Amino acid sequence: MRAKNHIRLTPRERLSRGLQYSAVGPVDVTRGLVGLGAHSAQAGASSVRRRYQEGRLARELAAAQEVVTGLPEALAQARRSQHRKPRPWVLAGAAAVVLAAGAAAFSIVRRSQQREPSPLPPSVDVDHRP
Repeated sequence: MRAKNHIRLTPRERLSRGLQYSAVGPVDVTRGLVGLGAHSAQAGASSVRRRYQEGRLARELAAAQEVVTGLPEALAQARRSQHRKPRPWVLAGAAAVVLAAGAAAFSIVRRSQQREPSPLPPSVDVDHRP
């Protein structure tokens, strides 16, 4: 039974209570973590808003925009300077994979072509008599 003047728990108190009690633990832990996440997101948003109003974020966004405008040129230059031939270890790895696949295929085909010995004795005499 609950009292009419129920005191609401803060997310931190709910989390600690949830970890303390096992019966209502998972529910309280979840609600506490969601509450802490919401509070931290709200605090982060207010911090970003305050930084933007101070103009610091506006200057950072302008600098980031300058970097982004120079990005296509930097990417084109990086592509031009990039080597086009494959690395030796990639070729060696591909050759090893091809050889392993060939060996496995050869082994499977070889086994499937062999006849299984009959469990019955031979119907003809195997020894040659002169």
